[in-house]
Amino acid sequence: MKAVIAIDSLKGSLTSMEAGYAIADGIRRAYPDTETVVRPLADGGEGTVDALVEGMNGSMQEITVNDSLGRPVSAKYGIIESSKTAIIEMSAAAGITLVSSSERNPLNTTTYGVGEMIKDAISKGCREFIVGIGGSATNDGGVGMLQALGFGMLDKSGNQVAFGAKGLKDLETITDTNVIPELKDCRFHIACDVTNPLCGDNGCSAVYGPQKGADASMIMNMDKWLSYYAALTREKYPKADPKFPGTGAAGGMGFAFLSYTNASLEAGIDLILKETRLEEYIKDADVVITGEGRLDFQTAMGKAPVGVAKLAKKYDIPVIAFAGSVTKDATECNKNGIDAFFPILRGICTLDEAMNSDNARANMTDTVEQVFRTIRAFK
Repeated sequence: MKAVIAIDSLKGSLTSMEAGYAIADGIRRAYPDTETVVRPLADGGEGTVDALVEGMNGSMQEITVNDSLGRPVSAKYGIIESSKTAIIEMSAAAGITLVSSSERNPLNTTTYGVGEMIKDAISKGCREFIVGIGGSATNDGGVGMLQALGFGMLDKSGNQVAFGAKGLKDLETITDTNVIPELKDCRFHIACDVTNPLCGDNGCSAVYGPQKGADASMIMNMDKWLSYYAALTREKYPKADPKFPGTGAAGGMGFAFLSYTNASLEAGIDLILKETRLEEYIKDADVVITGEGRLDFQTAMGKAPVGVAKLAKKYDIPVIAFAGSVTKDATECNKNGIDAFFPILRGICTLDEAMNSDNARANMTDTVEQVFRTIRAFK
């Protein structure tokens, strides 16, 4: 029997690969001769760097960049050496969790640090990029990132505009004479699961501005400034389209990547499945195992385990999922390719006990063993 395992991390307990190896141990207890293949899984959000670096023999890089308020912060990203692919989470430099609630103000927050991460990866030979753009504290249209890469975002005096969305009100000219030359050779795959345009009622300012600290007046101004920025961009780069779905992602980062770089916006799980070449491993499997920390109705709406399940169903392969916990509405997963799912908790315990890595690993292995013993008994 060949079992392919691709499970998302159990956040706070087990990484994707740790959970996968725990599952493999449980299967082999019941089926000692089983071929188990463990592959990394993530959805393009938090944990993507860790999953792909650990699962694809990558290396972790740690550099000091500017956070969204221009303060030094230690940011990590990954490099997959075999393909010179950089794996970057925008939130490592410009994440909302790096800014206290009292400091949140999109007029001031910048994406400059994200550009510094990209620039560092380019200097280390990377030309392919996977970038997760969730969890940002910014609404600057990606202008800060572009400034870090050498674009001139200039005011009427020819100076770089200030960091943050407030700088957009002074933007008059865009130049690219000082852009780092290697950028033209780079390809960016952007994990983006939202379809908001850049501006308007469904744009980034109106929809996501409030959670980043914007009031009604800020939202109106930022939307106006972003619209003018888009018009200036389109004069220089005719392909720029602020109405394209996803251009409003991460405060306009989607727009910046599509307009100024060789980039594509892709659903996070689709991007990860493609990068890890999971289909190649799945197509001749006898069973596929997936899961995440909690299986619920949202899982069925396209999260990582359902992405795996849909891939398996292309080849009519049964799919079993394991999770730290499941909710009543997780039965929706059964309608979306997951044939059966199981919570791994094996007794009454505190949340801290359940989240303990050693406990979670043992619970996972023991539960998987019993499920596969059941399968063996009815073979």
